[in-house]
Amino acid sequence: MSEDIRLSFEFFPAKTDVGRQKLDKVRDELALLKPEFYSVTYGAGGSTRDNTKKIISDYSSAGFAVAPHLSFGGDDIDTIKQLISEYKAAGVNRIVALRGDMPSGMGGSSQLVYANELVAFIREHFGNHFHLEVAAYPEIHPEAKTFSDDIRYLKGKFDAGANSAITQYFFNPDAYFYFMEQCQKAGITQPIYPGIMPILNYQNLARFSSSCGAEIPRWLRKALENYADDEVSLRAFGVDMISELSATLLDNGAPGLHFYTMNQTDPTATIVRNLGLDPAAG
Repeated sequence: MSEDIRLSFEFFPAKTDVGRQKLDKVRDELALLKPEFYSVTYGAGGSTRDNTKKIISDYSSAGFAVAPHLSFGGDDIDTIKQLISEYKAAGVNRIVALRGDMPSGMGGSSQLVYANELVAFIREHFGNHFHLEVAAYPEIHPEAKTFSDDIRYLKGKFDAGANSAITQYFFNPDAYFYFMEQCQKAGITQPIYPGIMPILNYQNLARFSSSCGAEIPRWLRKALENYADDEVSLRAFGVDMISELSATLLDNGAPGLHFYTMNQTDPTATIVRNLGLDPAAG
């Protein structure tokens, strides 16, 4: 496989000191795989903003390339501008710009700021300092009315100044390939990196997939149900299946992979090594 393949790993903010220590250990272990960057999520309406900011600041100070997730949520322009300024001062040069979700209970009391507007805002105030990642949805965003609408919204993010996109995870490679064909027809030339979700627990995966619009194919559901009471076998099956999916994506032109690590070293590290992408292996 090409040495130009980009790997990136996503974390969510740990809430406790013990959780932070565990996450630092995972970070150091995954660093052996030479990722382009680590991204750190940002809860609904910025609900994990302080935790995200601290992790980003600490990791950047330690010499790691990091990308905070960012959305307006319930925050005003000045708050977001100050936060971005702090990221810039901390040496951060990449942001994952999202629409984000409103905090629970806010309802329509605050105006929703879409990702293309956030991208345009960052470009207006910070020029080209940041490499801006945005979200893409091979199986269509849950709120999109049509597939073509979703492609149009993605193009709007790129037209506003985004550099590249990371997809929602999926388990059907044909969904990504068809999506890429439609993006190319729409004039999108920027790289779109597949999001990869290792399989750790079937019930959690099914619940989260239902809420975010990621399809679990029937054959995969049935296979995973066979391991309902055998987590070791489920994870082993998941590593093999996701390794095969990832290889198919890379062999057919995907520019890299973005792993939703769930703050764990394995199985992400095992999948990367199965793909022959471990620098230590030569």
